[in-house]
Amino acid sequence: MSSKLIAPSLLAADFGNLQRDIEMVNKSDADWFHIDIMDGVFVPNISYGMPVLKTIAKHAKKTIDVHLMIVDPDRYIKTFADLGSDVLTVHYEASTHLHRTLQAIKAEGMKAGVALNPHTNVILLEDTIMDIDLVLIMSVNPGFGGQSFIENTYAKIKQLKELIIRKGASTIIEIDGGVTTANIKALADAGADAFVAGSFVFKSSNQLKAIKDLKAVANS
Repeated sequence: MSSKLIAPSLLAADFGNLQRDIEMVNKSDADWFHIDIMDGVFVPNISYGMPVLKTIAKHAKKTIDVHLMIVDPDRYIKTFADLGSDVLTVHYEASTHLHRTLQAIKAEGMKAGVALNPHTNVILLEDTIMDIDLVLIMSVNPGFGGQSFIENTYAKIKQLKELIIRKGASTIIEIDGGVTTANIKALADAGADAFVAGSFVFKSSNQLKAIKDLKAVANS
């Protein structure tokens, strides 16, 4: 992929002004909306559920990239398709029958993603990489925003990129957690294609500029 993708994470948005923040992303240089769904079981936090996603989908004019941090994601695949998700990412650690889950996501017309927690080795995707549209590497432990970046992420991206090339897959690599203008270029150089940014965008005094800067540095 030539141009690197920026996906602001709405988990960091202002929920009292959600529509305003969605319109900001629509206007910005961002490519995707990143939506984190947490159940309080798979991760120690609860985010938002179907009604909020429905509202986001109604106003969003860009790709809706949904990251399910939930146990037994298969239960909700059709629901998330119906709500307007374009990319649906499940956790490797939460999927007992990953291949079947990926097929079910694609059968609903969505791109299929797999997320890996910081401790999960990319080699575990060797047998399914041809069925995976996107791998989301967690560069922080999932569940809470604003955590500091895990340095091993760079090595992990390179290892995953090597696997994708070796298998002849067209999988893209997305990074989630602690992404800023200070590290996005090194992440892109390591082989990452898409970047989730939460706090860096929404806590910025100029959100449009923060997104524009991320995009420019990633593609420099």
